[in-house]
Amino acid sequence: MGVRPATMLNVLSLSSAFTSITRLGGGVVRAGTLAVGKVCDWAGGLPAAVLAMPAPLVNRGRTIPPAVSSATASFVEARLPGLPPMTVAYERRGTGEPVVLLHGLGSNRQAWDAVVPLLTGERDVITIDLPGFGESPDLPDGQPRDLPTVVDGLGAVFNALGLERPHVVGHSLGGLIALRLGQAGLARSVTAVAPAGFWSQAERWYAFAVLNGARQIARLPEPITAWLSQTILGHAALTGTLYTRADQSTPDAVTAALRALRQAVAFQSTMRAGRAGDLFVGDVPDLPVTIAWGTADRILPARQAARAAAMIPMMRMVWLPECSHVPMNDAPQLISQVILQATTPNSTTERRNTNSTPEIAVPRQPTGIPSSARHVRSAVNGHTNS
Repeated sequence: MGVRPATMLNVLSLSSAFTSITRLGGGVVRAGTLAVGKVCDWAGGLPAAVLAMPAPLVNRGRTIPPAVSSATASFVEARLPGLPPMTVAYERRGTGEPVVLLHGLGSNRQAWDAVVPLLTGERDVITIDLPGFGESPDLPDGQPRDLPTVVDGLGAVFNALGLERPHVVGHSLGGLIALRLGQAGLARSVTAVAPAGFWSQAERWYAFAVLNGARQIARLPEPITAWLSQTILGHAALTGTLYTRADQSTPDAVTAALRALRQAVAFQSTMRAGRAGDLFVGDVPDLPVTIAWGTADRILPARQAARAAAMIPMMRMVWLPECSHVPMNDAPQLISQVILQATTPNSTTERRNTNSTPEIAVPRQPTGIPSSARHVRSAVNGHTNS
């Protein structure tokens, strides 16, 4: 049987399968499997496709911010009474108020690479690979995989690094952990970007199904995903669920993100722990809390922010216009502004009052993100009222 060359039609078909992951209900995982099958079906035609669709097609006519190469990780060991030691990988750069950045499920500390250089001139920035993600080994055998244990472990990490109640910023899973660190009195302030845990049962099922589908794609042979990331439609298909500004990510960054997802040894066990019904309860008392949410988030819809506001009534709510689930990619400058404002000493001395109006983050310089308050309020109302 002859090898079928990959064509634009094949990539369109793959793009359609990926898109269906975000639109189907009960068929989400099935759609992810379909996408995997489609790629494997025409993988033999890769050389012809490479000739037909060269890498320069990606981001033609656009300026991509230069990739920031993460430094070699350092490692710190934290010990909790009665439990084996927990080791985590981290990087530390900059000077000023200490700010710890926590990534989301299936990611690693490099998720913040576009944001870190915008912070290090004014902050002491510590990016951490959570246990079982990135370069951090998984939790030792016998150690519970629950939020209280992770929170206590990170508290011990802070102590080992000489950090006394740092500002903590987290995205998705990291946002949930940041809020729990705040509840435990281990943070000076908390900034949570699209934090997990404020979902309904159906929304949690949907989010987990989409992420499982994404991991199936990440398990494809890396030469295939690397090639896809260098084509217009393949790049969009690989990133469209997570990013609204796929052009902001380089093919190398997309390949690295998929590799991190594929190699995340704690992915499934963390998903199982995420089924608990009490991931976040109560308030975060006596602590400044900022929650930022993309108005175009397809994984954790913006309506979940209303539940967070009901539980943390004195938080500062910031909408991120036209940003999807990973705003660090879509608008790194915007995210850096939110973090700098939230971690300025003067702004962390007082909590918000319950009558505070949600803010709309607007970049200081043009970034290509619409900043029309009318447009954004319309989008936000549509999400939060649905």
